[in-house]
Amino acid sequence: MVNTLIKTKEVRGIMTKSNLPVGGYSVNPYVGCTHACKYCYASFMKRFTGHKEEWGTFLDVKHWPAIENPKKYAGQRVVIGSVTDGYNPEEATFRRTRKLLEELKDSDAEILICTKSDLVLRDLDLLRQMKKVTVSWSINTLDETFRADMDKAVSIERRIAAMRKVYEAGIRTVCFVSPIFPGITNFKAIFHKVKDICDLFGLRTSICGVVLRPTLWVISNHTIPICSHFMKKSICIKTEHIGSNWSKRLRKWRRRLRKWRRRLNVSMWIMNCLTNEVPKDIPR
Repeated sequence: MVNTLIKTKEVRGIMTKSNLPVGGYSVNPYVGCTHACKYCYASFMKRFTGHKEEWGTFLDVKHWPAIENPKKYAGQRVVIGSVTDGYNPEEATFRRTRKLLEELKDSDAEILICTKSDLVLRDLDLLRQMKKVTVSWSINTLDETFRADMDKAVSIERRIAAMRKVYEAGIRTVCFVSPIFPGITNFKAIFHKVKDICDLFGLRTSICGVVLRPTLWVISNHTIPICSHFMKKSICIKTEHIGSNWSKRLRKWRRRLRKWRRRLNVSMWIMNCLTNEVPKDIPR
């Protein structure tokens, strides 16, 4: 068993203006993430934090001064967990994400929480008090054996159970299928598992260029049939920066999906990193 190196980190502020397509602010109560996902894009952070340890084996617990004038962020999107998981197992002890929510509770900001944990249920009392909050879970397989090999987060069963409870509490929920593992990720099965307990079903192609081509094949051959079952739900497809030939094929599918959106009256977004097209709002 790998020991986790945990340190305390004093920071001047916790709110960081975001360069992400979703805009607004990016907030990470921790540096590092002990979920240790093997495919985690956030491991690039080691270049800036100076950590020599393997990704997933260290965690810096941030301490910051109280947020002054929370109303300053009214109407702004605040993403909690862009390069960490605010509900990593250590959050049960350090409660930094809960502190953040307490400070932003009356800010009228649009809170988006990205997680792979069910610890978020602990904070339902705060989430219910917020005017606009969304909780997004990453689920890329229903195979628990494969999941356990890829990350140290809670089981898929526990994530889906948490999604159900948050949804039933009247809070917007997202199932984000990312990354897609060709031949392994059965996102049609995932869709049917969560379709009644989420407001947005998102797909994101794998970041790894080696598997990008089969990933696009999977999306192009299965996404439209899924849309026909989606009806009043929402679907989102995100694509990475790829070569011109594949960009042309993606544009073709974007046009086709938009036709299906109009025909089925489906609320659907197709996101692209190049154009920064993202859903401005998630209906409920």
